[in-house]
Amino acid sequence: MKMETILIEKQDNFAIVTINRPTKLNALNKATIEELHTAFSNLNNDSSTKVIILTGSGEKAFVAGADISEFAHFSASEGEQLAAKGQELLFDFVQNLQTPVIAAVNGFALGGGLELAMSCHFRIASTNAKMGLPEVTLGVIPGYGGTQRLTQLIGKGRAMELIMTANMIDAETAKSYGLVNHVVSQEELLDLAKALATKISQNSSVAIAKAIEAINANFEDGVNGFHVEIKNFGASFATEDFKEGTTAFLEKRKAIFVGK
Repeated sequence: MKMETILIEKQDNFAIVTINRPTKLNALNKATIEELHTAFSNLNNDSSTKVIILTGSGEKAFVAGADISEFAHFSASEGEQLAAKGQELLFDFVQNLQTPVIAAVNGFALGGGLELAMSCHFRIASTNAKMGLPEVTLGVIPGYGGTQRLTQLIGKGRAMELIMTANMIDAETAKSYGLVNHVVSQEELLDLAKALATKISQNSSVAIAKAIEAINANFEDGVNGFHVEIKNFGASFATEDFKEGTTAFLEKRKAIFVGK
C-alpha cells in the first residue's frame, strides 16, 4: 500500500516508520493518523518485524502537534468524536500493540506529537528535542491521552504544571522526569534506536507481548495488574519460546526464538 504521509523502512528484524510531512513539521492530520494505523497494524502482523522505531522526518520535529486547520471549526460533539476516533485508531492502538514501539524523538514533540510519543512503549530523544502539551493556549485540553499518560509517566504535580503553563521542556529535563530513557545527539539517535531494537529482537517476542499486556494492565481501571501478570506468566509455559529459552539455558547456548 502506497503511503502519502509516512515512510516505512525494514532493516533486519525491525522497521523504521517515519512521519514525512516536513513542511508541516510532521503535524498529525487525519490522513497521517489513518496511515500510521495501517502501518502499525501491518507491521504487527508481520512475523519478521520484532520491533518498530517511530520518528519524524527532517531535523526540526518528531511531530509538532495536530493539524489545527482540520478541527478549528468543530462542534463539541465533533471534537469528542475526533478524540475518541484518534485514540482508537492510533494512540491506544500503539500503546496496546504486541510489537514493541520505540519513539525516537528528533526535535519538537508538542501536543499530539508528545501524546503519540507517550503512546509508544518507551522514548529516546535527541539533545535538541523539546516536549510539551500547549493545548490550553488554544482553549482546549489534550485529547489524545495526554492528561492521562503524562500523569502516569511523570506524576500528577509535574503533569499539572506542564499542562496548565503550556511550557516546553528540553530533553535533559524530560529524562530527569522519566519521560524519556536516553538523550543523545541527533546524529546518534537512530543508531541508538537500532541498537535497542536489535537487543529487544533477540529476546522472545511472545514473552515481550505478554509483558506489554501485563504492564499496561496496571494502568487500566478495574483491572488487577498482578492477576494479568500471573495469567500471562502461566500462559508463557505453554509456548514454544519458553521451551526453547529454558532448553537453551540448560544447554548453555543462545536461544533462537522464532515466534511472535
